Amino acid sequence: MPDYLNISAYKFVTLDRLDERRRDLREKCESAALKGTILLSPEGINLFLAGLPTRLQKWIDALREEPEFADLEVKESLSSHQPFNRLLVKQKREIIAFGIDTIDPRQQTSPKLPAQELKRWLDEGRGVTLLDVRNDYEVAVGTFDQAVPVGVDHFRHFPDAIKRLPEDLKKKPVVMFCTGGIRCEKAGPLMQREGFQQVFQLDGGILNYFEECGSSHYHGDCFVFDKRVAVTPDLAESEVAQCFACQAILSAEEQQSEQYVVGESCPHCFQSPETRMRQRITERQEALKPFAERLPGSTPYDNFRPIHVPEKYDRCSLLECMCGLHPHLSKQEWRGLFEQGRIRRGSLPVRAGRIVRSGEQYLHLFPHTIEPDVNANIEILWEDEAIVAVHKPAPLPMHPCGRFNRNTLTEILQQVYAPEVLRPAHRLDANTTGVVVLCRTRAFAQQVQQQFQTRDAEKVYLAVCTGHPTDECFRCHEPIDRRRGPAGNRVIDPDGFAAETEFRVLERRADGTSLLEARPITGRTNQIRIHLWGIKHPIVGDPVYLPEQQLGHTQTLQPTADPMLLHAWRLTLIHPISQDRLMLQADAPAAFAANL
Repeated sequence: MPDYLNISAYKFVTLDRLDERRRDLREKCESAALKGTILLSPEGINLFLAGLPTRLQKWIDALREEPEFADLEVKESLSSHQPFNRLLVKQKREIIAFGIDTIDPRQQTSPKLPAQELKRWLDEGRGVTLLDVRNDYEVAVGTFDQAVPVGVDHFRHFPDAIKRLPEDLKKKPVVMFCTGGIRCEKAGPLMQREGFQQVFQLDGGILNYFEECGSSHYHGDCFVFDKRVAVTPDLAESEVAQCFACQAILSAEEQQSEQYVVGESCPHCFQSPETRMRQRITERQEALKPFAERLPGSTPYDNFRPIHVPEKYDRCSLLECMCGLHPHLSKQEWRGLFEQGRIRRGSLPVRAGRIVRSGEQYLHLFPHTIEPDVNANIEILWEDEAIVAVHKPAPLPMHPCGRFNRNTLTEILQQVYAPEVLRPAHRLDANTTGVVVLCRTRAFAQQVQQQFQTRDAEKVYLAVCTGHPTDECFRCHEPIDRRRGPAGNRVIDPDGFAAETEFRVLERRADGTSLLEARPITGRTNQIRIHLWGIKHPIVGDPVYLPEQQLGHTQTLQPTADPMLLHAWRLTLIHPISQDRLMLQADAPAAFAANL
């Protein structure tokens, strides 16, 4: 036998003391272990509750002891389980959303037609229009034979929907119906105001009709707003279900489909993982557009750069520490910054003579900062639960550093993915284009970053270099300096880090350049650039590693400058969830391709 009693009820009546009533109703419901929803408003009460029959009946009896609810009519049904997940007792402006203040069922309502009387009319074949005022997805579950659905997906759209009904219907008898009758209480007076002359509402709605007349002249079930989804004409739980994702009503057969995953998808809305990814990528690209059109660092702002005190400056003055950490500025220049209040601890300026301790952090204020322009046309290549892969344009720094803070790849992506924090698994130079992989959790980042350290991740670059290398395929093994030079660059150094790159000539150009495929075996900073520079075939457009083995000083190029033609073309790694090999590719940008 069913264990739970389900009730629904409403009454349009003027209510005051709503806060007090809400607290009292919640306490009594919790005491009786009831779940469901109670809506209170100045115009009345609307409720759907379920609980053990004895407890719920006592609750109803107690509610009816209040004068406002003495004649409250309740519709009942039984179920074998609790159809509600929780208890909600809420105050609302209306107990049924309609949005027209001048319609007040406490003052006016349409004539109510008893269920038995409607059955008699239908048995006799009387010329009457049955108007289903429910939402379309409710109508799909079941309705009266030859009923006319009003055609809405929310009751707020009803006022516009009735304007689309045939004009000659205004002179004919119309019987409205909904689940329990509450929507008709507001729909009827509005229809009368709009010129419908013979409007009736089915008393007690479909649920009351089921109780008194069964399934006569009705096909299907009746949608209800709880976990039962729908009830049959004998008020038992129906076999239909509802898709959480798209709200479609599902037959028993549709529920057996492999495409029906509770809480995720059904045959009506199922999409392959590839389709879902394409949709997500399209949404992300739209979100990225404003950043490309107006760079986030183009608006003046106060930029605070952190200063960490290393152990070697423990118990030194802050001025000594600053001069030691940043010798490119003179002691007099640092004194001037202190006098301007530009060096701070938290929000407060500090003095140059302050004695610092190892591990302390200070801030260097750069007021009214406007960052240099970059290319922010980021393209999303891949997005799933574990990783995001993008085609990084150039020039665009990866991380906040130096002159760039907001105009960086990670900061722009943070704005789009917030509050989620994407963690880069590797890096590219600001002037290098191509594939960059970012991870969506710290655990995934650790897995993917490890692949770069163990060389399980395979990287393939395209480069346009000056001159024509002698061999078609060749390797560079030159070690790379462990420290940056005065201009911030590294060079070949016999005592440096071991480094190895494989090269293959793809095309030798008439203009004196060559298209190369480069595969870095190790992952040293600027490795491909340094190796090609070391064999006197530097990359075209490289602002640091110049022809004739000269070194430049410019780091990040201007967007209007000739690009550096180094492109991270393909990246293959082991996916952290599926453990399959995943190959990601970014087509060479137009400026690069123009030189192919």
